[in-house]
Amino acid sequence: MFPAAGGGTSFSLSLPNEQATAHFAIAIAAALEPGDLVTLSGDLGAGKTSFVRAMIRHLAGDDAVEVPSPTFTLVQTYELPRFSLVHADLYRLSGAAELAELGFDDLPERSLVLLEWPDRAAGFLPPDRLDITFTLAPQLDPQARNVRVVGYGAFSARVERMIQLNAFLEESGFADALRWRMVGDASTRIFERLQLGGQTAILMNAPRRPDGPPVRDGKPYSAIAHLAEDIVPYVAVAGGLRDRNLSAPTIMHADLDRGFLIMEDLGNDLIVEGSQQAPIEARYEAAVDLLVSLHRQQLPDKLPAAPHLVHRLPHYDIGAFLIEAELLLDWYLTGDATPTDLMREEFIALWSAALEPAIEAPATWVLRDYHSPNLLWLADRDGVGRIGVLDFQDALIGPPAYDVASLLQDARVDIPEELEVTLLGRYVNARRADDRHFDAATFALLYATLAAQRATKILGIFARLNWRDGKPQYLRHVPRLLRYLQRSLAHPALEPLANWYAAYVLPRDAV
Repeated sequence: MFPAAGGGTSFSLSLPNEQATAHFAIAIAAALEPGDLVTLSGDLGAGKTSFVRAMIRHLAGDDAVEVPSPTFTLVQTYELPRFSLVHADLYRLSGAAELAELGFDDLPERSLVLLEWPDRAAGFLPPDRLDITFTLAPQLDPQARNVRVVGYGAFSARVERMIQLNAFLEESGFADALRWRMVGDASTRIFERLQLGGQTAILMNAPRRPDGPPVRDGKPYSAIAHLAEDIVPYVAVAGGLRDRNLSAPTIMHADLDRGFLIMEDLGNDLIVEGSQQAPIEARYEAAVDLLVSLHRQQLPDKLPAAPHLVHRLPHYDIGAFLIEAELLLDWYLTGDATPTDLMREEFIALWSAALEPAIEAPATWVLRDYHSPNLLWLADRDGVGRIGVLDFQDALIGPPAYDVASLLQDARVDIPEELEVTLLGRYVNARRADDRHFDAATFALLYATLAAQRATKILGIFARLNWRDGKPQYLRHVPRLLRYLQRSLAHPALEPLANWYAAYVLPRDAV
């Protein structure tokens, strides 16, 4: 890595043939997001169009997609699974003044733009961009190319991350692996499936979480809510789960400082089915049984992550519960319902009282995001090992009812109330069989309380993803969350909270 002219960060490499060019295009594609601009420089025949063709076919998941050069059409647009992609060629332009005629102001919002011959737009390019320059290398081979990659503006840090990732893949032996970016979650992590020969693995690219602004007592939200700052908790909890014969991914290679993991690929078989993601009852039963098997154990609050490195699981304290719930006030309640100071005071007081039994309840590991997107079905394994558990980096010590509620009131899946009650009964009966002192009525109250708290938090998160992050697709889950809230708040002990929600939240059907 070294500075580039103009303040960017850059790296260079040689591509011996067209196959290597395609491999390079796929690696770059994994790092790109909607709204990015990639400028492609180099003489005619230097490899720009070959690079673009390989990238578009990879993103389309179809090697037969026609990708003509836009030298004469000037602009080609592709609707791809992850985003719209615009391929533009400015070779025939005589200067930047003609850019407006191409309709750049009318491009689909948040498209990825691949722009050849960017020198024709000198002075009009945005400061944040990735520039890739191709040059012929006939001294190596007629097909060989030299490439220089430069990140300008915000792309400078992303290019530095690419350099670190390339080094990690080289060290781990996966530098030559084929790579497919996977559908991600709502976090900043990037996941890729790697294939090398007959082996597949999962790459997690999880840069350290930066501290946000202080929001209370000089602490950022992440510190109050006890969110993981790096991948150390993930590695530690994965090991703790596997030590208890549960199917968390085996960590194959790790760079704990930079936030890179290569881990076992547990496949794609979900616990839901169909385009509407309906729950598969037998698989949900196994997921409930996994929680029973975990909650019947005495579990430590400290777990090894590496030699001489121990991770201590934080406790799900009242501060964490409340600041999560307050996301509803900060993001979901908008417009005419913007909360007043009195509304906020009432909300906090009601939740503080309702959560007191949860704080005092016997504690266990709370995986925190134990729901369908993070659970896989492993048919070739036995018992509770048939459930693959993927996401637990924010795990903490807290009430066992939380993960049960997370599973049975899944924000992304319609769980019929009859099935929810059946599965909740399965959990309660199993716990009572283990422990004659297990109090089913108290657990039912904790379940309803924590299900309502979780739905409250997620309403705020999904609204924030819309308003702040430009991700409106999460709003489609809001009606389901409101239905879950009504279910949970029907518990008689939660009547004061139910009245507050009836006044300010439940009549709303959109953000």
